[in-house]
Amino acid sequence: MKRIFMIGTVALFCLLLAIVGQEAAQVPSAREVVTPAAYASFDPVARGHEFQLAVVLNIRKGYHINARKPTLEYLIPTDLKLEMPAGLQAGEVSYPQGKLRTFAFSKSEPLNVYEGTAILRVPVRVAADAPTGEQTIPLKLRYQACSQEVCLPPVTLNLAAKVNVAAQASAAKPAHPEVFANH
Repeated sequence: MKRIFMIGTVALFCLLLAIVGQEAAQVPSAREVVTPAAYASFDPVARGHEFQLAVVLNIRKGYHINARKPTLEYLIPTDLKLEMPAGLQAGEVSYPQGKLRTFAFSKSEPLNVYEGTAILRVPVRVAADAPTGEQTIPLKLRYQACSQEVCLPPVTLNLAAKVNVAAQASAAKPAHPEVFANH
């Protein structure tokens, strides 16, 4: 009888571990919630001209990230930093408007968030003497992701935008119309 009780207790314990393990496995790391991609509005871009850089944030279904202007002071805003190579100069990052949403943990105060897809835009000026060829623009994206039940720790993702610089304006061709159609 004791042996049957022990086997039953061990089986119950293993079942509970499996359930807890499945729940823990369902919560992604903060790095897995947002899939960012960077695009230039021209390929190649021309010396002496301006182009637009877009960073598209695809946010996992069931999650959101705080908008650039969060509702509450203690919330971590979405932030994009650029390190411009020689010959390229970035303007100010343009962040989209967030959406006001109420969550289980914020019933009394709607939060300003991004869900689904958000596009951050940056005008970039190419100097007349910019080096030609492929240039890399290092980017740092910082955000905090939450679901209805849990907020994940803030995270900073390092990514890079690649642009090809051409000497002649006639070489510049519009690129990625799916991102820049209305801009």
